[in-house]
Amino acid sequence: MRNRRITVRLVSLLQEVEAALERVDAGSYGACELCDQPIEEEHLRVNPLVRICLSHLTQEQLRAIERDLDLAHRIQRTLLPVQQVRFDGWEVCYHYEPAGPVSGDYCDLVKPETEGGDAFFLFGDVSGKGVAASLLMSHLHAIFRSLIAAEVPLQQLVERANRVFCESTLSNHFAILVCAKARSTGAIEICNAGHCPPLLLRGEKTTPIGSTGLPVGMFYNGQYEISTLQLTKGDTLFLYTDGVTETRDGSQTEFGEERLSALIARHHALSPQALINTCLEDLTSFRAGAAKLDDITIMVIRRVE
Repeated sequence: MRNRRITVRLVSLLQEVEAALERVDAGSYGACELCDQPIEEEHLRVNPLVRICLSHLTQEQLRAIERDLDLAHRIQRTLLPVQQVRFDGWEVCYHYEPAGPVSGDYCDLVKPETEGGDAFFLFGDVSGKGVAASLLMSHLHAIFRSLIAAEVPLQQLVERANRVFCESTLSNHFAILVCAKARSTGAIEICNAGHCPPLLLRGEKTTPIGSTGLPVGMFYNGQYEISTLQLTKGDTLFLYTDGVTETRDGSQTEFGEERLSALIARHHALSPQALINTCLEDLTSFRAGAAKLDDITIMVIRRVE
């Protein structure tokens, strides 16, 4: 009986796929069968076989989608680290703000298990938006958490994560990210895989840390280089996703890296949390009521001893 139900479901799914391919051939894929308007892109990402737009779903169907999104939101929140923490001479805090219910931004901190051990910072952005991107973000989170436990050098850590991500995702999926290992001495090893350049803040001077490799997931045999920094008391590492620098005002002008760099330099004496808050306030003022179009994530890492 169970095998028969599986067979019926498989036949039904194959019929749905065949119908979707026919719509592709006819040029009607992505159009609502009831109103002939384009189906919402986010709706298609969740279910490529869908035939009607959200406005034609029943109330029960809409409530089911809302419940699923709410659950996804809560699950994703559980993957985030403690928002503000001090350990081994470091102070770390972050701000995580999805544009919708879930986010493709990646933010994690793995504290050392023993005093004086190494800490890991993972920060980035998965290609795409919405539910699909959030699933890939969760997948990347699991990959790095598993590999960190293997205690391999940082370069091997990123290269192995790249290979696993390539093997387990579609070819058009990738992630830009920063992976850093911090020691209790103030030394930081950092790998920037195609991400926005983190800003090293020393007094009023900011120094961008450029990319040392391609985004994770682009090439199976991708190789990555490591930069080493020595932070002393008061030195700060400022990480941000492109939702910050690509924020636009009403005239479509971008906030930009230059404005961000100047902003944090002016306010270098603020605490990490206050520095984040000042940045968010300036973003809101700059946007001046324009719609927020992307996820915004910021992490500040400061040497306090």
